[in-house]
This record gives sequence, structure tokens and C-alpha cells, in this order.
Amino acid sequence: MKKLNVMLLAVAFAISSVASASTKPTKSETNFTSEIKELLENPSFKVEDEIEASVTFTLNNKGEIVVLSVDSDSNIVEGFIKSRLNYQKLEAKPATGVKFYTMPVRVVAS
Repeated sequence: MKKLNVMLLAVAFAISSVASASTKPTKSETNFTSEIKELLENPSFKVEDEIEASVTFTLNNKGEIVVLSVDSDSNIVEGFIKSRLNYQKLEAKPATGVKFYTMPVRVVAS
């Protein structure tokens, strides 16, 4: 009987933790995406193949993007992303506390 109570308690914890996890992005996070997309439009270099990168950034208390790292095989794309995003002010206000964001970026041939 004791094992059954422990199992039921474990199942209850598992269900409550899954139910409380939110997978919907907040409104400010979706605004970040659209604003960053606008900042990265029209690259100044010719893109022949699709290039993917992963950008890790945070927002300072002024609402500016601070690029922490760009994970890409292309140095040109890395420099492009850093120059276009670093210290650009976003309209969406940052959430309280320190948050790190990782965003996939795909540069497509035009």
C-alpha cells in the first residue's frame, strides 16, 4: 500500500509539472523576433547558398541587444549579424531579470 501511495504521489508531481510548463512565447518574445528579422534584412554581401547560424544574445536595461555569440561556419555571416544587431535598441521592453535568448538565423540566397 505504501508503494502505491508513493507511485501516485510521483505521478501527481509529474502531471503537475508538465501541466504548468508553458510553451507559448510571450508577446514581447514574438516582438523580438520580428524586430530582429527587420534588422537582418538585405545583407550587404551576395549569398549563394543558404547559411544557418545560431545567435545568443541578451538585452541590457536600455532595451539594447547585446550579442554574446554567433555560431556559424561563415565568418562573413558572423560579422554581419554582430554588426547589424549589437547595441540596436528594441521597441519591446525586456523582461525583468537577466535572460539569455538563442535564436536560429537562416540567410537564404536571393
